[in-house]
Amino acid sequence: MGIEIIEKTLSRLSELIASDHFDELETDTVEIKPVPSVGNEWREIYKSICAFLNTRGGIVIFGIKERGEGQDRRYIFTRWQPYAEPNLKELPKQFTKKDGSKVDIKDSFPPPILIDFMSGKVAVQLVDALPADQKYVFYDGVAYKRFLTGDHKITEAEISRQEEFREEALQARELQPVEGMTISDLDLDKLNNFIFQLNQLTPLETIKSDLDQALPFIERRCFIKEGQITTLGALVCGKHLSDKLGFRAQVHGYVDVPQEVARDKQDFSDNVLQLMSFSLGYLLRNIQVGISAEQGGISRPQYPEELLRETVNNALAHRDYSINRQVIVAVKPGEYVSIQNPGSFRKHLLIERPDDTIPIRRIIPEAKPRNPKLADVLRVFRKWEGRGIGMATLVNMCLENRIDMPFYHLGTEAVSLFLRNGRLLDERMERLFKSFDRYIIEKLKGNALTETQKLVLSYLIKSEWANELVQYTVLLTPDNNHFGEIKGLEEARLIEKHPASTSNYPIYVADRNLMRKDYLDELRAMFSPGIDSIDPFLKEILGVIYRFNKYSKSNSVSAKEASFYLWAARGGADDIKQFDIFYRKVRHTFNQLKKVGYIRKIEGSHGYVLDSKAANGLFGVLKS
Repeated sequence: MGIEIIEKTLSRLSELIASDHFDELETDTVEIKPVPSVGNEWREIYKSICAFLNTRGGIVIFGIKERGEGQDRRYIFTRWQPYAEPNLKELPKQFTKKDGSKVDIKDSFPPPILIDFMSGKVAVQLVDALPADQKYVFYDGVAYKRFLTGDHKITEAEISRQEEFREEALQARELQPVEGMTISDLDLDKLNNFIFQLNQLTPLETIKSDLDQALPFIERRCFIKEGQITTLGALVCGKHLSDKLGFRAQVHGYVDVPQEVARDKQDFSDNVLQLMSFSLGYLLRNIQVGISAEQGGISRPQYPEELLRETVNNALAHRDYSINRQVIVAVKPGEYVSIQNPGSFRKHLLIERPDDTIPIRRIIPEAKPRNPKLADVLRVFRKWEGRGIGMATLVNMCLENRIDMPFYHLGTEAVSLFLRNGRLLDERMERLFKSFDRYIIEKLKGNALTETQKLVLSYLIKSEWANELVQYTVLLTPDNNHFGEIKGLEEARLIEKHPASTSNYPIYVADRNLMRKDYLDELRAMFSPGIDSIDPFLKEILGVIYRFNKYSKSNSVSAKEASFYLWAARGGADDIKQFDIFYRKVRHTFNQLKKVGYIRKIEGSHGYVLDSKAANGLFGVLKS
């Protein structure tokens, strides 16, 4: 959030006022207000500012009001009024802690800015989000949060969780002293670079000529504590970090390719900002880059660059700095990128029901950083935004079909995130939906799945597949998915709530018919128990034919279509030669089944159906 947003918003407001038109310009970080003349009219502004403080920060533009409703809605320029200047100066004093005591948050209010606008001026008040360990603040006994363009009361449950987090934050590992480090072990240039970034929008701090002059600032920022440099201070502007922090200031990278691993290993050791830059560069150098035909032949990395950047930044922002282990980034070409991070998820963020009929292992996305003071520094450098952006980006890019299903492995002292090459709505999912197309259309009362419905349904199906393999996936919440699609799919009963769902965290799973792996019970009923003795591949083929017969519009399936379906389900690579071998095997199996009478070909087509009139006992011919 910066001056560019202010300039863009004011420029658009000028156009709209001049043309007597209206566009919604308020967002979750922008509020447009006239200048109130009496105290009561300031109450709504205080609520919005309270919400900004508790969420992501924001901008309040004073001197413009909205008038009218519907098509008559317009912006009116009312000008900044100097009599309101004392009200702006008093803003930091309007908010309290939960118990009603005063809170010192003046650092969240840079001096207001007066800007020439049309024939007068507007005032702009910036509001910086509070560090995570200072939230929440209250106005008139109520804590507010910002969602879209509205200010909403924060629930008691959210307040209780935040209180617990604040107690944790007081003991944050980032504030532990680093043995043997003193102020002389700080790099003045890196410290001044931080101050320069801090001053980008509004001058807040002077550049320091020496470390002694910087001491009050260093202490205020918790870079030093009781004469010793904290882990935070070392990470931001310390010198000789390999000697002082060991593996806590290192990232190890490698490419997982046989006989080439040694050549591609690399270790980085530096301050946290440099580690972020080095790690991203390493990943971009080692992932595959393709050519995008849709965009005029420009190069396109296998994984979105913004996703890699956010993933790396979050790993270094949230890692447990009490554990003397490296962050490890790995690339397996054509398969995945993984980042192993020292630490663990807080227990209340994990939904684990491995022994249920439908096993689930989901992670609740959360905005609270493990290292709140470090997160505040990284926010200044625009390396971390909060609001659970890392996990939200994972889910959003997946639902935009830019990556395949991401998942986490949880170790004893490490969490590994895997970004998988491919797409969420891939050939396997498309062929799965095709095999159920008649069933799905009946559920949707004559309509086919839309693309967004396919994506949401694919996310839930693949989440369940991953959970079965002890892979943890991110829970879909109102903040990170196409929630309108969830409602429609639930009404059609193509998805349902898992028994472990709560009102705060509904957990959706796909219609159980879509998750079926075999149809042995139905096949036994159609033929005989003798089917149990036949070759597993034959039973698999019979199951595919049964699915298409019962659930697809075609009511039948050809050997070629069954081959494509099974190849995709196996994660078959784009290897034409290997697929041709597999197709011949499937076609031979179809011929076997037809020969003994268990399937028959539909006249005038390539499709086959099961023939329940087949004689019992013939399965002996089909044993492997």
